[in-house]
Amino acid sequence: MPKSILIVEDEQVLRESLAELLEGESYDVTQAGDGTVAFKLAVEQAFDLVITDIRMPQMDGNTLLGHLQQTMPQTPVIVMTAYGTVESAVATMRAGAYDYLLKPVNFDDLLLKVERALQFGELSRQRKVIVEQLAAENTFHNLVGQSPIMLKLFDMVRTLSTVRSSVLFVGESGTGKELFARAIHYNGVTRDKPFVAVNCGAIPDNLIESELFGHRRGAFTGAIRDKVGYFEAAHGGTLFLDEISTLPVNVQSSLLRVLEDRTVTPVGDTKPRPVNLRIVTASNRDLERMVEEGEFREDLLYRLNVVKVELPPLRQRVEDIPALAEHFLAKYCKELNRNVKGFTNRAMRALLAHTWRGNVRELENVVERAVIFADGREIDTTDLPFATDHGPAGDTENLKETLRQFERQHIIASLRRYNQDKAKTAQQLGIGVSSLYRKLDELDIPKNLDAPTPPGSSEGNPPSPEPVNNETV
Repeated sequence: MPKSILIVEDEQVLRESLAELLEGESYDVTQAGDGTVAFKLAVEQAFDLVITDIRMPQMDGNTLLGHLQQTMPQTPVIVMTAYGTVESAVATMRAGAYDYLLKPVNFDDLLLKVERALQFGELSRQRKVIVEQLAAENTFHNLVGQSPIMLKLFDMVRTLSTVRSSVLFVGESGTGKELFARAIHYNGVTRDKPFVAVNCGAIPDNLIESELFGHRRGAFTGAIRDKVGYFEAAHGGTLFLDEISTLPVNVQSSLLRVLEDRTVTPVGDTKPRPVNLRIVTASNRDLERMVEEGEFREDLLYRLNVVKVELPPLRQRVEDIPALAEHFLAKYCKELNRNVKGFTNRAMRALLAHTWRGNVRELENVVERAVIFADGREIDTTDLPFATDHGPAGDTENLKETLRQFERQHIIASLRRYNQDKAKTAQQLGIGVSSLYRKLDELDIPKNLDAPTPPGSSEGNPPSPEPVNNETV
């Protein structure tokens, strides 16, 4: 199918000459005498390229360019002018034009620029499709959880997606820090811009400045060509710096300067280059303690810690394990072409009872392994590397009762932590005092924990960890 080109020119002779030239090259050409007619045509019909004059009656080329940028930004525009200088033409390009032509038009130059512009337009459309696919893969359906602490985090991600402020994620390894960073990027203002993820701990100390800020050829042994750093690669989008605590102190100073000046200077260069991007960082170490011990710059922490988000370990949101397990089951059945029927009650009970030191990442790996070996049947405890038979009642004890026991034990632990102060316990649990008393009755929890324990309870198990405060602004 021939590429479609819209020519916008008020001089009829020139317009028809350009149309005849392009039609001779097998392009499908439409003509318009001014910007108003051209914009109406562009709204009614999609064009692969627009070539427009600048000075025209009704609507000039600059105004037309602005309208096209708002309604069809993937369509390249070439501007023609007989009046402006090269500087004014470049200014038009900065406003969104792909290229410019000075009158009188050189036909060979025109054909070359048309070919390049059409290639650029095709790449832009392909990139848009890829970005939309990436956005679909990194939205909230990959953030699984219905626990109150996770629902609060999801609301925070939605809010942070609308701004470009710096975000610091803290939490144990495997809690999904990069997944949350991607969700912030792909659900908001930066979704059509680059997302660049960097594991700072995986880069040798002597190379990290070059990797982050780039270098010039000859800056050091082995620098055989210029290199664009991660900061410039993420321009306009989001740079995710994982394991930020591993940065050497001298690189921390350079990073602070970049955040303050919004410019980077490649190693071996003297000219700073502007960058505009959102910084998202992550750490599984206590940065405040590192500041106290002189291992991390306090002023850099202030810059990174505009919004601090603490991600809870899996043991503090056990109620999300069934949904997470089912999510990973569906994922790996599809990826590995397996037909696994689900989880036995005994297997799910084992998943709920496990400590999950590796958090969600460990759970994902366990489910992937189980899917490999459980093709055509349900996953059972024999498919779990850590599980043993949890007793003869394993197949008959349902999931609801298992969750009930966990909820009961968690409330008992909280009551003991706050010396049976019902008001403080209810506040910590995020429920009202009346709701707490109702739970005490529903779960057979004595009003006074010194009273005898009902038969069959798990009160002797270790207390559940205290829920984290997951937001500090």
